[in-house]
Amino acid sequence: MSNTLGIRPLIADMPESQIREVANVGIGQAGVLPFWFGESDMPTAPEVRAAAVQAIERGETFYSHNLGLLELRQAIAGYASALHGTVGADRIAVTSSGVSALMIANQLLLQAGDEVVAITPVWPNLVWQPRLLGARVVEVSLSPAANGWQLDLEELLEAITPATRLLILSSPNNPTGWTLTRDEQQVILAHCRRTGTWILADEVYERLYYVPGAAAAPSFLDLSEPDDRLVVVQSFSKAFLMTGWRLGWLTVPASLQRQVGVLIEYNTSCAPVFVQRAGLAAIEASATVAPLVDHFRQCRDTLVAALAPLEGVEIVPADGGMYVLLRLAGHTDSLALAKRLVIEAQLGLAPGSAFGTAGEGWLRWCFASREVARLEEGAARLARFLRQ
Repeated sequence: MSNTLGIRPLIADMPESQIREVANVGIGQAGVLPFWFGESDMPTAPEVRAAAVQAIERGETFYSHNLGLLELRQAIAGYASALHGTVGADRIAVTSSGVSALMIANQLLLQAGDEVVAITPVWPNLVWQPRLLGARVVEVSLSPAANGWQLDLEELLEAITPATRLLILSSPNNPTGWTLTRDEQQVILAHCRRTGTWILADEVYERLYYVPGAAAAPSFLDLSEPDDRLVVVQSFSKAFLMTGWRLGWLTVPASLQRQVGVLIEYNTSCAPVFVQRAGLAAIEASATVAPLVDHFRQCRDTLVAALAPLEGVEIVPADGGMYVLLRLAGHTDSLALAKRLVIEAQLGLAPGSAFGTAGEGWLRWCFASREVARLEEGAARLARFLRQ
């Protein structure tokens, strides 16, 4: 692309979101079923919305501490401790979204020329944020298999050397739903300790985990030491149905909390107080997460059951996240296919190519629907498309 604006060449050549590109085809088109974005169509809980309204009515429209309200940090620490063992509030930093948390973590750890290893396919922000800082990203790709997406652990360990500054991974993964096992986490953590490599773990889908009896997916917090080279990113968006609120948090070694606060100052200063009050209400009502996970499990199972009999449709099962990844026989250009589905079937799915070359050929279907019938209707529309 010709850079006629005088801006950084990397920025001039940055790809636009292919998910947005598909959505722009369908937005405003009556009757389209949109499953393209990574969010549920269920609104935030009434008590959470009320907490924000009440905070605004009290006039809480001023700056807060860079790291977030102390009571929210303490509540997050208690919530995380209940899931993963003791996590102190001195390790928590509240951010204006999980995306901001990821960027701040990258700014904390990376400089131009650093090497980053990333497991793909993955949400594009995770590989583009380090590139924006001048880092070089080495991708290790997951592979589809009959029992779910698989990581070649030996390939990953070979890629992570003493020259690797940072390992970035998402588990449960967006878009595949792949989830690290406890054994894999132990091996990766031990290897990164030997190489001196930091781990940036995006665990925003940890509660959306469908293994019976598990309150959350395996987390690096379960087995790490407080001073390990580990940064964990979390968000209120998924399990608390708060995508539009833009609220997240970081868990870091306590020795780095002050520097994280300084970075927050230079990025956003702080998260809005009334949004933080909503986050506090969500944490206090966290018992509602388990029923939501049960509903999403029903959504996943319903969609998989509806898609499985369709000829030419391949599905790879997943234990986590809010997505089914599928591909259609004879179609290799996922962006073109996703646009066709919007126009010809009124079905909005995300192209796998949006998540890197390892995702090409696949389509991502967000199953986090308020009504299971919407998913069944979507599958019926796909079936009609395939019969054309």
